[in-house]
Amino acid sequence: MQRFFSYSGMALISRSQIKLIRSLKLKKFRDELGLFVAEGDKCIGELRRGFDMHLCFSGGDITPDQLKQLSSLTTPQGAIAVFRKPAEMPLPDAADGLVLVLDGVQDPGNLGTIIRTCDWFGVHHLVCSAGTADCFSPKVVQATMGALARVHVHYTRDLAQYIRSAARGSSLPVYGTLLDGRNIYDIGAVPERGRGLLVMGSEGRGISPEVRQLVSHPLLVPSVGDGAVESLNVAVATAVVLAEFRRPQNGNSSL
Repeated sequence: MQRFFSYSGMALISRSQIKLIRSLKLKKFRDELGLFVAEGDKCIGELRRGFDMHLCFSGGDITPDQLKQLSSLTTPQGAIAVFRKPAEMPLPDAADGLVLVLDGVQDPGNLGTIIRTCDWFGVHHLVCSAGTADCFSPKVVQATMGALARVHVHYTRDLAQYIRSAARGSSLPVYGTLLDGRNIYDIGAVPERGRGLLVMGSEGRGISPEVRQLVSHPLLVPSVGDGAVESLNVAVATAVVLAEFRRPQNGNSSL
């Protein structure tokens, strides 16, 4: 890890390092260099537990103007760091626990909130389609508030094939939220809460037709209001569904 300290109030960040940090706002360079950016003491501190730090600047290391130029936030949080992306891991086995699957969730804020929600509810693996937002984009990283260090995010080019393989010929449940699904609060709607796959679809289109065919247990979060809202935000819906999956049954937690 490189760490830079200032002398006499002069910032020690170099032009080449400024150029590097700016480049990491683009996925192309994050992939090419294997690096990503995080901001703020809390987020940086949490991420240090799960990723190798490459650079870090705060206080006298960087001027407020430089930090403002580099920050992706409306209000810079006083520190900025560059971390190394982890090596790719094998796709998770759904028999070992509940795996969340995202089919085309494109909004970075939603993805970051979902990762943070997974951390809260003890979901350790998140499998994403190729069309899902990049978990290492600055906005996603900040929205996770450090949860990215504890939730393993995987990407696959063939989401349907992964689901078919992980479900083992329908021996494991494949849940998915659909408008014609069964009320999630009905008795028996969620027969296995501790393992299987839970699919959440994109903000605008929902679950894709190919993946929808693989859902063995369609679920619906029922509306009880009188408004004209057609659907829940995907991050909110994910939190509601995971809360139900983790609700203790007969006094026993499903964690």
